[in-house]
Amino acid sequence: MKRLKIVFLVFLFVPMITHGQEKKEFKPTINWNVTSQIWLRYSDLNEGSLINDELTKDYIDVSVRRLRIPISSQITPKIFVYAIFGGNNYSAKNNAFTMEVLDLYVEYSFDKALEIGIGKSGWQGLNRWNIRSSKTMMGLDSPLFTLNSVEKNDDLGRLFGVWLKGQKGKFDYRLSFNRPLLVTNVPTGEVNFANNRPRIKISTYVKYQFFEHESNKSAYQIGTYAHTKKVFNIGAGYQFQNNAMSDGDAKEVTTTFYDMKHWAIDSFLNIPLQNDAAITSYIGYYDYNFGENYIRNVGANNPTTGGGTDFNGAGVSFPMIGSGTTWYMQFGYAFPKRKLFKYDIVIQPNISIQTSNWDALNSRMTVYDAAVNFLMNGEHSTKITVGYQHRPIFDSETIQQKNYKGMLVLQCQFSLR
Repeated sequence: MKRLKIVFLVFLFVPMITHGQEKKEFKPTINWNVTSQIWLRYSDLNEGSLINDELTKDYIDVSVRRLRIPISSQITPKIFVYAIFGGNNYSAKNNAFTMEVLDLYVEYSFDKALEIGIGKSGWQGLNRWNIRSSKTMMGLDSPLFTLNSVEKNDDLGRLFGVWLKGQKGKFDYRLSFNRPLLVTNVPTGEVNFANNRPRIKISTYVKYQFFEHESNKSAYQIGTYAHTKKVFNIGAGYQFQNNAMSDGDAKEVTTTFYDMKHWAIDSFLNIPLQNDAAITSYIGYYDYNFGENYIRNVGANNPTTGGGTDFNGAGVSFPMIGSGTTWYMQFGYAFPKRKLFKYDIVIQPNISIQTSNWDALNSRMTVYDAAVNFLMNGEHSTKITVGYQHRPIFDSETIQQKNYKGMLVLQCQFSLR
């Protein structure tokens, strides 16, 4: 009996002793930084645009396009916590400078091949750019059409839910189950997001990595590695939400509901060259199904307050998202690092093209974005970008493209860490 008690005490205290030793060896650290993007912009506005009820043809404005304060900690060898505070589009259009909790979640790692997370996050599937890093974007702005439900039933692309992710061999996967936000606006005749009880949104994305592996610590994919990494991936993804869309009030028996069903395939390449330059390229094909003839005009950081006589609506909007198919392409060339005004700078010109065949339009929608990045020391922490967007304008009666208008932006990005 005495021996039994000794054995029992050993089993009782050994885990406590080893836990104490592990705790002593592992020292959690907190990582954080502040990243901001400031825009100086000239916009050739859509016809009939209003700013404070005054008809305005063109406009110059200064705004804070994004503010991000990410905070993360590996609090134990298995538990990781992450948060982002910030917001978008702080400008003279409104005097509010509110800070949101964009991300707040915890993950547990069983193995590199299986990690589980829960909370509010950008962990979703479908494609590479649906979950992208705004800090490391190659173009002036992210391809916003990939955030296909942004600010409709999500919060800047973030949702509450649970997800599985992992890497096994050359494969990287994620599978998420998110509960979309409540929609209070009632669709009136045209297909839009339904004001019913939101169903679970299921999404996944799997990619195969030929060369160096990318980190899956964060949900947000790198836009360009410039000279620092050799990457070539191909991927495919899917999104589904039952009864996500409707053509009327969800309470009415005459209302028709539509499932939201999207799929995409894409490929990403970042290759350093022998001449110390580098190329970054991307191509993706997207098939969106929101329901019959769904279409949405979006203008990034739109400076106007109303109006608009064309199909595009007011400001810098164009038919960005809809039911139909899209090709999206990016290409950039990072020159070797050189001295400019006594600073080490990498110059990276790039171009992006979105060409969409939306069901609701009577002609193809194609928008062009060109930009030049000036990366201090070849990093995104301090970056200046000059970008121009060439957007199509559609006639309100024929729903056919009639001309183009432009937007010129000088962006200053900086990070404090």
